[in-house]
Amino acid sequence: MKGVILLILGIIAVIVVVGGVAAVHVMHEAGIEDINADSVKTLMDKVFNIHSSESSGSSSGSSSGSGSSSDSGNVLDVVKEEVKQNYQNGEGSYKEVTYEDGGFRQYDTKTGELIGSSYDSDQGKLPSME
Repeated sequence: MKGVILLILGIIAVIVVVGGVAAVHVMHEAGIEDINADSVKTLMDKVFNIHSSESSGSSSGSSSGSGSSSDSGNVLDVVKEEVKQNYQNGEGSYKEVTYEDGGFRQYDTKTGELIGSSYDSDQGKLPSME
């Protein structure tokens, strides 16, 4: 009986360790070099702000969880996400998210701000080019 309990505790410990390693890997891939409580909170705020701005932009549809977006009431699945070098700015990078309808949105990797989009509904949200 003690052996079964120890086995279950061992399995739980392995799951926790593997989950922690996966979380560190994902955060590193997201461009967060210094992993601390402030950077985790910043990342969570960025994700929440992106999700909120996408779901509040539509009146008849909403995005459901990560991996989808809403444009003109249609819920769209994410086809590809990739981080690219920002050659126009000369430094830094941006994340480009491509959706199933062929449209895209571009986000600054440091601020999480929407900096480019192929959707007409996003044009008013983009920063000024002046």
